[in-house]
Amino acid sequence: MDPIRNPYAPGAGQRPPELAGRDDELTAFDVVLERVARGRPERSIVLTGLRGVGKTVLLNALRSAAVRRSWGTGKLEARPNQALRRPLAAALHLAVRELPNARPEETRHVLGVLKSFSQRDAGPAGRGKTNPARWQPGIDVPAVVGRADSGDIETDLVELFTDVGGLAGDAGTGLAVFVDEMQDLGPDDVSALCASAHEISQQRLPLVVVGAGLPHLPSVLSGAKSYSERLFRYARIDRLDRAAADAALRRPARDEDADFADEALERMYELTGGYPYFIQAYGKVAWDVAPRSPIAASDIDVAAPEAEAELAVGFFGSRYERATPAEREYLRGMAEAADGDHDVSSAAVAEHLGRNAQSLSPARDALLKKGLVYSAQRGRIAFTVPHFGRYLLAQD
Repeated sequence: MDPIRNPYAPGAGQRPPELAGRDDELTAFDVVLERVARGRPERSIVLTGLRGVGKTVLLNALRSAAVRRSWGTGKLEARPNQALRRPLAAALHLAVRELPNARPEETRHVLGVLKSFSQRDAGPAGRGKTNPARWQPGIDVPAVVGRADSGDIETDLVELFTDVGGLAGDAGTGLAVFVDEMQDLGPDDVSALCASAHEISQQRLPLVVVGAGLPHLPSVLSGAKSYSERLFRYARIDRLDRAAADAALRRPARDEDADFADEALERMYELTGGYPYFIQAYGKVAWDVAPRSPIAASDIDVAAPEAEAELAVGFFGSRYERATPAEREYLRGMAEAADGDHDVSSAAVAEHLGRNAQSLSPARDALLKKGLVYSAQRGRIAFTVPHFGRYLLAQD
């Protein structure tokens, strides 16, 4: 098979040639955009799921849908130990500039508020003080004093969202903010984002927050604000069913005048489990090793070791290398106690390792912060990466 025409794209956040199995989420978002545009009450959206299920790809697809409706859009990726203020200001700056038909004077005022918000130092020693010399947001208007600049992130963000949402409404359109890796926001920032989304929902302003994160993100949000369970529409993004997985492989192949045999598709689903990232990874190698179309089950068997070796280095290995020896011991203990990739109780891990549960808490907490494991319910732990337990059990 011609490698130049290989359609498969195993990359972090890279859109696959066929975005299969996500029609329901795309349709639901179109409804949200239309309802918000008509002044109807609607909730912001949170996508949750394991790594490799295509949350970032879907987030980008939803952003594209908003752009097609002439909405202003901005996107940021949350990072541990990074405050929300500056990256959110940069995302909103882009979104405001994208708004069509916004009045110049109103836009300048909102940009001035945004500049004031972005320059406010929220650190303990500098709360309530501007620090323009340390960082400039690239907004070429004077800062508006006395609006969104108190230094309290919740107060400031509510005021900022109100002004930005009002500008979008006056322009006859809307604005959407997309936050990837949302679970990595600090507690104060999560609380502020929830409060701001609540306020704009009450005022029926055309501003929507769309977040994406790991499966425990709903518990992070509810821990910040009890009403967050009613504030967001939660969508669990999971692996593809067999029909969608087949479509993700077959449609791109047919666009290149090739195909998969039915037995090859069955074998691919056994190997990938329907996880979108794995489908792209195995599909790319299978295309390259297959001598001709249709790609046969025997070609998949030849491709599997190479695909698994690449995943072991780039997908699994890179994450494993981030763990300390104590954390690796805990990861292996999880895999062995769960006999693979199932969730397991912290007590069972401690018992399997022959250790006191309290002595393992530092390793467990560090793995949670690194995003290698998550706790969807109290006392239980699971891998954030599908097939990670299987990978660990296969290592020497």
